[in-house]
Amino acid sequence: MRPVLLVDVDGPLNPEAAKPYRRPEGYRTHRLMTPRWRAAERRRLAAWGLPHKEPKPLRVWLYPGHGPALAALPFDLVWATTWEEEANAFIGPLLGLPELPFIAWADPRPEPAGGVFWKTPEIVAWAQGRPFAWVDDQLTDADRAWVRAHHDGPALLHHVDPRVGLTADDFARLTAWADGLR
Repeated sequence: MRPVLLVDVDGPLNPEAAKPYRRPEGYRTHRLMTPRWRAAERRRLAAWGLPHKEPKPLRVWLYPGHGPALAALPFDLVWATTWEEEANAFIGPLLGLPELPFIAWADPRPEPAGGVFWKTPEIVAWAQGRPFAWVDDQLTDADRAWVRAHHDGPALLHHVDPRVGLTADDFARLTAWADGLR
């Protein structure tokens, strides 16, 4: 059984922390209006007293080479993003990825203690001991310690710089980790 690669969108694929008006080299700008984004923006505008203002699309930077690079990795790919199923409709096609399984997050989101990222316990529960690597820009040593204490299989929690997104070094690290499981 191949390990799973859990893929976050914002940070690893969409370097959202890059300078706002300086698209990273090789990335393409997409303006996306997902149902979830539209609803969130409508709530925000209503809270500001602007219920009739039309929400602006979300700016997303994507690198076309990430799709083939992810597909070539020795993993089964799974979305681990707040985009949930919308990643299949809006992100996957722009990267040339097939429809992928996704983790549906609890609502409301849990608030774990000790600086642990809210996704971490849900990912461990979802993995059920299966080997996994996870790329996200929110990962810390607290998450790594939590996974070591609560997950029965191998796991790699790989932090991605949200200013640059996934790089060749990140792909090399993921490949080396998966190859080391054999």
